[in-house]
Amino acid sequence: MNIGIGTRSSKLALAQSEWVKAQIETEHSGVRLELVRIKTKGDKILDSPLSEIGGKGLFVKEIEEALLKGAVDLAVHSMKDLPAEIPEGLGLAVFPMREDPRDAFVAAEYKSIDDLPEGSTVGTSSLRRSAQLLHMRPDLHVVPMRGNVDTRLRKMDSGEVQAIILAAAGLKRLGLSERITALLSPEVFLPAVGQGILGVELRRNDQRLRDLLTFLNHEETESAARAERAFLARLGGGCQVPVAGYAQVKLGELHMEGMVAELDGSVVLREKSRGPEERPEELGWDLAGALLKKGADRILEKIYGR
Repeated sequence: MNIGIGTRSSKLALAQSEWVKAQIETEHSGVRLELVRIKTKGDKILDSPLSEIGGKGLFVKEIEEALLKGAVDLAVHSMKDLPAEIPEGLGLAVFPMREDPRDAFVAAEYKSIDDLPEGSTVGTSSLRRSAQLLHMRPDLHVVPMRGNVDTRLRKMDSGEVQAIILAAAGLKRLGLSERITALLSPEVFLPAVGQGILGVELRRNDQRLRDLLTFLNHEETESAARAERAFLARLGGGCQVPVAGYAQVKLGELHMEGMVAELDGSVVLREKSRGPEERPEELGWDLAGALLKKGADRILEKIYGR
């Protein structure tokens, strides 16, 4: 059986896809796998913030098109790049065990966000991170920073910014854990929906491949991912909106916290909820509803209308 895995060509995307490839090869010795590198819109446009490019699925659309056409059989994404709505005919096959969901503070001279001198410049590509940073430290100068992990680290090392915020999962998967200055607790700095989870996508009618991948599924990660994605679906969030959501299973119960913020961090709305692990979508959907009632609807209307 030959399987083509669609992936972006960044170091991190390749590391993630290579990991999935190795797991499948170890479990099924008779299967041959090949990585197929595909350039996405988000990879091609590097001189503009994601929030200004527009559209959803900036890092997945071309890969999904290849999957629908049969050019590849399987796609591996960072789950946080996947829009809440997946094209008809495609579906998430399995949910491998989540890597560290937290954000990482990376700096050469300072040990924490609190240690940064007044007016320091911090780089991030995420409106979610930017809003939470400005809420904590309105004095900071937060600048959009695109490019792969190596590029961002280089900019920080050269003194272009005093610090950057990256996903801990990405640094760990690249073997760069030593670059993490501090891990940001979700209690203070809420992660992106799906952060640390791999999105393994395939055609819905490919039951043979779905059965082949079942061994990769981690039930607690699946419950968390489904709750977070239902939360995102109700809010209609994407790269243009400061939305965060994090779910985890504790003693057989699903706990989740969600956030919607003003772009400048002046208002940050957060809500918590918990419910049965077997009804994750209901929990995520209801949590989004609680935030909408709290005023998130006005924030989102303002941002979408920009």
